[in-house]
Amino acid sequence: MADTNASLKTPTDIKSNEAKTVAEALNGILADTFALYLKTKNFHWHVSGPHFHDYHLMFDAQASQIFATTDAIAERVRKTGNTTLRSIGDVARHQTIKDNDADFVKPEDMLKELRDDNLKLVEKLREAKDIVDEAKDNATSGILDDWTDQAEERAWFLFEAARKS
Repeated sequence: MADTNASLKTPTDIKSNEAKTVAEALNGILADTFALYLKTKNFHWHVSGPHFHDYHLMFDAQASQIFATTDAIAERVRKTGNTTLRSIGDVARHQTIKDNDADFVKPEDMLKELRDDNLKLVEKLREAKDIVDEAKDNATSGILDDWTDQAEERAWFLFEAARKS
């Protein structure tokens, strides 16, 4: 019987067990990134109140930044010779960031929840950094620094927007 995944085996100098560990970490980050993107868009669509305009624009800008990383994450997985997520169900099986399906969320709760979710993503990015550094995957290591900085900045903006004074 032929190996059905043979055509997806991208050549890499990363040892196969290390590449698999890198891919698992990145696929978890990808799932959380999609979950965070959709939650941010949800809040963008449903925000209300006196700060509607500012929050609406901030959520949209953050969602765009989050979505922009998804392709790069998936492509790093493929460059290590592995496969990535394939469906919404696959995302759901891997995500750790919780969905918010509430009919109404107060704007201040949106800010806090997204801030906490971005900080949770930062934790996962730092964990992945250790994994990719051990695998000597320099390219992924450098990109993780950029994604960490972006998530920290989003958390900072959300924190500042939620301050009462």
